[in-house]
Amino acid sequence: MYTETAERCIAFDGHRCIAKGNILTTAAAVKSYIDERPESSVLIFDAGDSRIVEIDFRGTREEVIDRLKTRLGQSGAPLPEYPEPPRRAGRPKLGVIPREVTLLPRHWGWLEAQPGGASVALRRLVDEARKDNAGRERMRLAQEAAYRFMNAVAGDLPGFQEALRALYAGNAGRFAEETAAWPRDVREHARALATTALDAATPPTAG
Repeated sequence: MYTETAERCIAFDGHRCIAKGNILTTAAAVKSYIDERPESSVLIFDAGDSRIVEIDFRGTREEVIDRLKTRLGQSGAPLPEYPEPPRRAGRPKLGVIPREVTLLPRHWGWLEAQPGGASVALRRLVDEARKDNAGRERMRLAQEAAYRFMNAVAGDLPGFQEALRALYAGNAGRFAEETAAWPRDVREHARALATTALDAATPPTAG
């Protein structure tokens, strides 16, 4: 999957990190690397969520970078300009998007009885739920990022399954133990990705 929003990337050939930095810097380094080692099998990851960043490496390094800049909208060519739609008189919409919500009569009755009416009450409930779930959501995203990277690069390493179990159990000590013998580059990046998830999790009670 091509990740156009990737600001920082990290590239691995097997268990070795060969480049990291912004997407253009990483692409240039990887192009030079694979030109010298055509048998290599390089994976480039978004350093944040570990999704694969796909880049077309055909042609020269300059051609690769030019294509990538064009795809990112950094080619230097002016982007097409679209006139703004004429503003209509009246109160601005402030980003409000009308959508249908299906609720039972008792739900509508409760919402309409709230200060400000149903719309204000619904927005308040959504904002409160987002705030309450923010920590769990950060942990889930960190777990997914670590899993994607580990599954792609570390699946053949000893302790892989146990490290995954430790990641999802929030057991930082066990995760460190199971990854201790991994190649340095893989170990360090996997631990960096897992840090948010492991820090957010409640440490397991010693038995």
